[in-house]
Amino acid sequence: MNEPLVTLQGLTLAFGPQTVLRNLDWRVARGQVIGLLGRNGAGKTSLLEALLGLRLPQAGEALLFGEPARSPSDDVRARIGYVPQQAELFEDLSAPQLLDYFASFYPRWNGAKVQQLLARWEIPLTQRIGSLSGGQQQRLSIIRALAHEPELLILDEPVAALDPLARRDFLRELVEQVLERATTVVFSTHILADLERVAAEVAFL
Repeated sequence: MNEPLVTLQGLTLAFGPQTVLRNLDWRVARGQVIGLLGRNGAGKTSLLEALLGLRLPQAGEALLFGEPARSPSDDVRARIGYVPQQAELFEDLSAPQLLDYFASFYPRWNGAKVQQLLARWEIPLTQRIGSLSGGQQQRLSIIRALAHEPELLILDEPVAALDPLARRDFLRELVEQVLERATTVVFSTHILADLERVAAEVAFL
C-alpha cells in the first residue's frame, strides 16, 4: 500500500534534436493530489503521455502500480482514468452508446454517476458525438474517465475547452466525489485559479 502509484526513473524524452524531459525522477504517492503547472509548450502533455506509457522515452522508465507503463496489465489499466487535452471519442456514436461501450471494459462502472453527470452537464443523448460542441465533448470525456472510479486519475488540461461555469462545476465534482475516495490525481494546467480549487501540492515544469 505504501508503494508509489507512479514512479519515473531517469526519464528522458526528446523530439528529434529537442530534449523535452531530461533525466527526470518523480514519485506520486497514493492519495496525493498534484497540480502540474507549466506554461504552454513546457512539456506537460509529453510528461503525462510518458507517464501513461503512451509515449516511449529515449532513456529511463515509467512505472504504474509497480508495472512498466509501456506494457501495463489489464488490472492496472482498469485502475487508471485519463482525460486528454483533446477529447478522443467515437464521433459516429451517441453519448449513451459510447459509455455503454466503455462500460464493457471495466469490472467497476458507476452507472448512477454517469446518468447524474449526463443530466447535470446537459449532454444530448440522441445526437452524434461529432455534432456536439467542443465543450460538450470534453465533458463527455471527463464522464468517461470518472465512471469506473479510478484509483489514479490523470487530467491533461481537462477544463481548457470549458466555459468558466462548467469549469467550476467540474472542479466541484472532482473535489466532492473523486477526492473523497482518496483518489490519486495529477492535474495539469497553466491556470493558477484551477490549481487553487483542487491541488494539495504543486509541481512546476
